Amino acid sequence: MTGKRPRSGSGPTIGLALGGGAARGFAHIGFIKALLAKGIVPDVIAGTSIGALAGGLHAAGRLEALETWARALTRRSLFGYLDFNLWGSGLIRGDRLAEHLDRELGATAIDELPIRFAAIATEVGSGHEIWLTRGRLVDALRAAYALPGVFAPVLIGQRWLVDGALVNPVPVSAARALGARVVIAVNLNADLFGRGTTIASHGTDEPEGRWLEQMSARLDAPAGAERIMKRQMLGRPGRPGLTTVMIEAFNIMQDRITRARLAGDPPDVMVNPRLRSIGLFDFHRAGESIEIGAEAAERALEPIEQALAALA
Repeated sequence: MTGKRPRSGSGPTIGLALGGGAARGFAHIGFIKALLAKGIVPDVIAGTSIGALAGGLHAAGRLEALETWARALTRRSLFGYLDFNLWGSGLIRGDRLAEHLDRELGATAIDELPIRFAAIATEVGSGHEIWLTRGRLVDALRAAYALPGVFAPVLIGQRWLVDGALVNPVPVSAARALGARVVIAVNLNADLFGRGTTIASHGTDEPEGRWLEQMSARLDAPAGAERIMKRQMLGRPGRPGLTTVMIEAFNIMQDRITRARLAGDPPDVMVNPRLRSIGLFDFHRAGESIEIGAEAAERALEPIEQALAALA
């Protein structure tokens, strides 16, 4: 764990717990910027997945660079970062994205940041929750967003690490442990699943044999390896692709874990940006996500000020 650093201002120590949520995570940019504009400066940041990415880049003074990059993303440019890998432990190597982060952060170390920071990861095999609070920031961010099956695990300190959302999707506990008196948590997935329900009676609407015949015809049709890969990864109208199924399943699990953990260790202020309209892979809609994050910060200002006043 890092040592204490000088306070950014008077009053109780403020901590942000930034949750994961794929493309919805760009909302963290708008949220952080809106807080700063109101003079609310975090002293501690704990982030999971894309929450670690946004929080880490802010701690390193590179939030503006992240926003510029995010707003410039298009569907076409996004494909430039997808270095598919059929033979490794993840569908995407992630080297191209890591190279971009390297250019921004270089050898920046977590324990040298002006803000106390932790990126949350999960150890493969043991399931340990790992708080990355020292070493190269780039390595910690790669581990924190290494979604199992999509990105390959990252080796740090003799441990293979993947996305921290498996164990702590909105890391309130880490923010408190790093010294935050007031913890503001941002849950990007709160409005996606409701409370869930049970469908008691469900079945097929057409004979299964017809569906199998249609699938067989598609598989027999000529197609290049690249076309097959894209179809498998991204899906097609009416049928989700591999990555969509994986991340949707991951998010459902993450939602259930989040509810359980926040019930046991609630933040002082819970912020739920209204991101239902933003898809998991809508990285090209960063501008909309950023604005939604800023709006969420505006709505949260009163409870944040009340929480700070109570401990002032």
